[in-house]
Amino acid sequence: MYRLQHNETIREANRHVVELLGRSEPCWVGVDTALQVIPGMTECTILHAGPPIAFEAMCGAMKGAVAGALIFEGLAASYEEALAVARSGRITFAPCNDHDAVAPMAGIISASMPVIIVEDKTYHTRAFAPFNEGNGKVLQQGANDPGTILRQRYMRDELAPLLERIVSRMGGLDIKEIIAQSLHMGDECHNRTKAATALFLMKLLPYLLEEEREQAARAADLIRDTDSFFLNFSMAACKAGLDAAHGIAHSTIVTTMSRNGVEFGIKLSGLPKDAWFTGPAQQVIGIYFEGYAPGDGNRDMGDSAIVETMGLGGFAMSAAPAIAQYIGGTAEDAINCSLRMYEITASENSNYTVPADNFRGLPLGIDALQVVGKRVLPIISTAIAHKDPDIGQVGAGISTPPQECFEKAVNEFAKYYGYPWE
Repeated sequence: MYRLQHNETIREANRHVVELLGRSEPCWVGVDTALQVIPGMTECTILHAGPPIAFEAMCGAMKGAVAGALIFEGLAASYEEALAVARSGRITFAPCNDHDAVAPMAGIISASMPVIIVEDKTYHTRAFAPFNEGNGKVLQQGANDPGTILRQRYMRDELAPLLERIVSRMGGLDIKEIIAQSLHMGDECHNRTKAATALFLMKLLPYLLEEEREQAARAADLIRDTDSFFLNFSMAACKAGLDAAHGIAHSTIVTTMSRNGVEFGIKLSGLPKDAWFTGPAQQVIGIYFEGYAPGDGNRDMGDSAIVETMGLGGFAMSAAPAIAQYIGGTAEDAINCSLRMYEITASENSNYTVPADNFRGLPLGIDALQVVGKRVLPIISTAIAHKDPDIGQVGAGISTPPQECFEKAVNEFAKYYGYPWE
C-alpha cells in the first residue's frame, strides 16, 4: 500500500486526471427525449441510479419509480400492472452512468422522458439528465400517483420543447459560470441549489419573455418553485467532465460514485469503464420531515454523488452554512467537513472557490489510495426517500460510501497493473 501511494507513475497519472478535470468547460446545449440521444436507449429500456441491479433486488422507492415510468410510457395502466411488466423480462434495466447519463435518487430515465444535454466544450463529451421534479412526492423519490405522471407529461409535452427553443436561441449556456457564482452565494450544488436555480432562471428570463405568455409563466413558476431545478444541470456538467477524465492508465482517481438504495458503487479512471466496485449503501444521517423518523428512510440512493466526485456537494459544505444542521448544526462543522476532504484528494479546483476558506479551491480528484490508506471517506450531501414506494422524500442529510468499495477497487487496480500489494 505504501509503495502504491508513493509510486511516481501513479502520481503522474493522477496529476494528469486532475488537470483534465480542471479544464472542463460544461455547457448546456439542448433538450431532447432520452430515446433520441442517450446511447443504447430503447423503448423498453429503463435506466436507474447506482451500479447494476435486477428489478427484484431494487429497494421499494426505486421499484415505485420504475412503476411510475412504465405508467408514463403507456406500458402499464396501474401500479400492479407495472410490477408485472417489470418482472416480465420485456424491460432492460441498466445504470444511467453506463449510458452517459445521471439522475437523482431512483435515477429513473425511460424512453420518452425529456433530458437535458450538457456538452463539455473542452473534450466534446456529452452527458444527459432528466429535469428535476423538486422535493416531496415525485417520481425520482418513488412516487407514481396520477399527479406525478401528469407532471412528467407536462415536462415532456410543454416544458421540454420550450426550453429546447430557448437554449437554441441562447447558443448554449455556461454551466461552470453558474456553479462558480452560486458557491459564493451559499450553495454547495447538491442539497442546496437555491442560488444556482435563481441564477439559471435569470439567464432564461429574457428568452421566456419572447415565448407565449401562459407557457412562459408556467415554466417560470415551476423553476422558481423548484429550488433543486439546477441540480440536474450540475450533475450532467460533472458527469461530462469526469467521463473525459476516465481511461487514464495507472490513475487511482475516482470518476464515478453512485448508489441504488441497496449498493454503493465506484469506478476508477485507470480501470475499465464497465468495472464497478460495490458495497452496501449506508443509512443517511440527517433531518426528517415532520411525521417521519430514521426507520422510514431508504438507504443512500442516487447518481447525484457525481457532484461530490467533482468536488462539490459534501466537499463544498463550507460554502453552504445553511445546511450545516445536517452535520451537527454549526458553520464550523461544515467547514471542517470540507477541510477533511483535502486529505483524500489529489489537488484543488481553482475554478470553484469558497469565501469561508479564503477563496481556496475546492478539493478535487478523490484518490482511492488515500481513502484506503487514511480511512477517510468522502462526504455526500443527499436527500432521503421513504423506503416504501409512492411516498416520496422524507428528509435530507449526509452519508458516506462503504470503505469496502475503495478496498475492492485498489485491490483490483494492483492486480490489473501488476503492482505488488502489501
